[in-house]
Amino acid sequence: MTFTVPNRVRPDFGIPQVLLGLSVWAVLGLSGALLKAQKEPESIDDITGNYHFISVDDTLAILDEEGRLKGYIEVAQTEEESDTVLTFNIIEGNRKKSHVEFRTNKIHGKYYRFSGEVERGRGHQPGEPDYLHLIGNVEIVTVNAATGQESVQRVRVFLKSFGKSERSDD
Repeated sequence: MTFTVPNRVRPDFGIPQVLLGLSVWAVLGLSGALLKAQKEPESIDDITGNYHFISVDDTLAILDEEGRLKGYIEVAQTEEESDTVLTFNIIEGNRKKSHVEFRTNKIHGKYYRFSGEVERGRGHQPGEPDYLHLIGNVEIVTVNAATGQESVQRVRVFLKSFGKSERSDD
C-alpha cells in the first residue's frame, strides 16, 4: 500500500470563506463586549436622598455634592432613654464611584461610621422607593467617658432609599 502526500498542506481559501471567518470573529467579539457591558454596574452619579436606617423609625439623609457627602442620621431613642429623636450630623463623608464612607458627630458618647457600596435597587427612576441601595457595615461606636476607650458594634446593613411619598417632611 502506498500513501500519497498532497503538495499543498493548506486548503484553498476563497473570498467567501475568509468573509465567513471574519464575520464569525466579529460576532464573537461583539457578543463578548455585550456580556462585559452587562456585567459592569450602571454608573450612579448622585446618591442624594433619604434612606431607611437600622431601625424602622430611623432615617439617613445624604446630600452628595460631587462625591463629598453631607447629611444626618435621625435615631429614635428607646422608651427607657427618652422619646426624643437624636440627629447625628455627617462630619466626614465621601463617595468614589460606587464606594461610600461617612462618619457622624458624637452625641452622648456615641457616633456612627458607614463603609459600603451603592447600587441600583428595584425602583425604575429617582424618587421611587428602593431606587438605590447602600450595602455595607455600620459601626456604632460608643466611647467610655471615663477611659476614652471605644467599643464598636458592627451591623451589616441593606439600606433602601425612600420614595418621594414616604416620610414627607413635617
